[in-house]
Amino acid sequence: MSKYALLFIPAFFSMQAMAQDKKVDPARDPKTTEVWEPVPKIVTPGNLPQDAPSDAIILFNGRNLDAWHSVKDATKPAAWTIDDGFFTVKKGTGNIETNKKFTDYQLHMEWKIPANITGEGQARGNSGVFLASTGGGDDGYEIQIMDLYNNKTYVNGQTGSVYKQAIPLANANKKPGEWQYYDIIWNAPRFNEDGSLLKPASVTLFLNGVLLQNGYVLKGETRYIGQPQYKKHGPASIKLQDHGDPSPPISFRNIWVREL
Repeated sequence: MSKYALLFIPAFFSMQAMAQDKKVDPARDPKTTEVWEPVPKIVTPGNLPQDAPSDAIILFNGRNLDAWHSVKDATKPAAWTIDDGFFTVKKGTGNIETNKKFTDYQLHMEWKIPANITGEGQARGNSGVFLASTGGGDDGYEIQIMDLYNNKTYVNGQTGSVYKQAIPLANANKKPGEWQYYDIIWNAPRFNEDGSLLKPASVTLFLNGVLLQNGYVLKGETRYIGQPQYKKHGPASIKLQDHGDPSPPISFRNIWVREL
């Protein structure tokens, strides 16, 4: 072996050590929990449904956000922008959630990706509805909302997924600029006195009349990084997400809930 080879050996092992130091800890890498296959089939959705039933609690009446407050400060009203019969995420103001807390319920909500949407992947009209808000920020159980009409992302993070848990059964997204709707049946988890899980949560979800989640049993609260887990909570607010991506913000209208 030449003296040049001997000089190379410690340098080689030094480079290897540097490369290992730069590796991302799998427990802190969000890509660890991304799933890209199987890709849900595309289904053409139908039209919007009828108005709220007589026993529904109206969460948005087209005029104000009196039923909601800021997650950053529960004493302050929701600061999102109200327009003619709908409201839009006001970026930077944070998530909003309902003043009233719920356990089991049927939820109807309509939402629209702006026609001038930009970006790709998770940075394209991203928002979400948290079926039970268990704290500030993004704590709770999230159903993903984003543009998926002609946009590719990991399938357990696409529209209609239980975020990072359940792949939707189909892709029933409409074009940006068109109103879409969720109909959701939420059965909240139950806990023992000591905080242990008595019964897990489950969700059934329709997008534009197409079944995407069929009584899916959740593994815990949704997580951007790491695995889902449960923590004890009682009745909780419904929360909408100010995701903060650079694309134009999405809008909502006609939100009502029926307690079960």
